[in-house]
Formats: sequence, structure tokens, C-alpha cells
Amino acid sequence: MIFPPNIALDTLNNWGKNTMTDFLDIQFTAIGADYLEAIMPVTERTKQPLGLLHGGANVVLAETLGSVAATLTVNPQTHYCVGLEINANHIKSVRDGHVKGITKPIHLGKKTQIWEIKIYTASGDLSCISRITMAVMEKK
Repeated sequence: MIFPPNIALDTLNNWGKNTMTDFLDIQFTAIGADYLEAIMPVTERTKQPLGLLHGGANVVLAETLGSVAATLTVNPQTHYCVGLEINANHIKSVRDGHVKGITKPIHLGKKTQIWEIKIYTASGDLSCISRITMAVMEKK
């Protein structure tokens, strides 16, 4: 188990109040031993002018998942995590419904972490794959 055993989904969802996460209606839906999951609706807020899910919205979902997951693995009294780099490959377009992102760690180091995020359509097709590198920072 890499995440604190007592963390509640309500806590994670409350962290995003009045932020981009809230604006795009991203909701954490599951936490497991080595993964974190969230959904995002495909609406006018998350679409681009052609009516497809905006690639940037996928990146917001991916960064939200990776950043929160990374934060859960460090001692919040002594450390915090910030994004260094993120990439995304958009594989399948989405026009409606919602997408579900699942992040899992690739590397959990003392100074950096790497997380993979897979984003799926409501029917379970892979829509986007992303990777984020996080810096683990010591609080001063």
C-alpha cells in the first residue's frame, strides 16, 4: 500500500474546491493499494470547438491524478510535490459522457516520482495515455 490507509475520497474531492478541478467537475471515485481513479464529464466546459473532448482537459485530469497521488505518498509535514513535466498522447476522441482516469506509479524516488495515467471512455476504450514527472520538495 503506497497511500495512507485512512484517506477518504471525500477528502480528495474537497481538496479541489474552487480550483480547476472543481471547474471541470473532476471527481475522485476510487483509491486502491497502488492506484487512484477519477472521472471527468465531457461537457461544454471540457470540449473544444469541434465538439470533441479538449486535449488540454485530458491533461488537466492527468495532472490532477498524478499530483494528488504523488502528494499522498509523502509526509505532508516535511514534503510536497510539484509537476516537472507532463505529456499526453490522445488516442481516441470523445464527444459525450465522461472519461475515467487511472494513475499508477512508475517510479517513487526521494527527489522525483513518475506516474502513468490512462484515460478511458465511458465504454472502456483507451482515449489518452499520459505520464507526469513530479519533483518531491522539502518544506523549509
